Amino acid sequence: MFLLKAQPRFLSYLLMKRKYNSLGDASKKMKTDNQNKNFEHKFISWNVNGIRALWNKESGNYLLNLVSEETKLQAELESNFSNILTGYTAYFNSCTSKKGYSGTAVYISNKVQPISVSKGIGIEKHDIEGRSITVELQECYLIITYVPNSGKNFERLDYRSKEWDVDMKKYILGLQEKKPVVWAGDFNIALEDIDAHKQKANQNTDQEKILLQELMNKNHFIDAFRYLYPTKPNCFTYWGYIGNMRNKDKGWRVDHFFVSEHLKDKVHDCFILKDHMGSDHCPIGLVLK
Repeated sequence: MFLLKAQPRFLSYLLMKRKYNSLGDASKKMKTDNQNKNFEHKFISWNVNGIRALWNKESGNYLLNLVSEETKLQAELESNFSNILTGYTAYFNSCTSKKGYSGTAVYISNKVQPISVSKGIGIEKHDIEGRSITVELQECYLIITYVPNSGKNFERLDYRSKEWDVDMKKYILGLQEKKPVVWAGDFNIALEDIDAHKQKANQNTDQEKILLQELMNKNHFIDAFRYLYPTKPNCFTYWGYIGNMRNKDKGWRVDHFFVSEHLKDKVHDCFILKDHMGSDHCPIGLVLK
């Protein structure tokens, strides 16, 4: 299953595959750990500068290249990109407040039968920016999110930290009361100094970090990558386009998978596809099994 985050300048997508031992397994509602033994999930999340740009890169179709190895759209463009990946069904959540500003998209493998796919979090002032899509599966919820950027001069810091973060936390914890959650996307934050190419380059404020710190410290979530690789340095997902930072590998890890602690024993791998081009971000992946 692909879950994509779409915006004319930004796209994040999540690939998810589900594997069962038999068709019978797939038809059962898995309520216990024993019933969940026979599945495998693979997710890929990627922030790109718009699916249109990604599709038209002169050097090749980066999206199809990634799929063979392992969306920011306005509503009127959705029909043009619904069928670009054979074997996947597309869902879009476009920004309606400002053309070309933000949005998300999801591609779900036709081998997967989600219980539901929903847009937004049920609060209009946030949902008009098209920043999230939730897919409910038998075992868990998958949420793909493009977290609002606080802005170069922190002009949206109060909105992000006092409004969006607060409401998003309530939404996530409400889902987690029902079943575990996998939350993925571009969070616009390097949570620890090790997630920036040098300590003084980590310019995120404490105010921006509160939501994720509370989720991990109080609400039983883990950073899947740091759970497996707590001290591994130089693991970046974003470099920007200025100053040839990617070739110098001077970046930030701002794209993440946060997973309910209940699933931590199923975190088999979490990885960064640093060499995959097509954006100033690179894809990241998560395997649960």
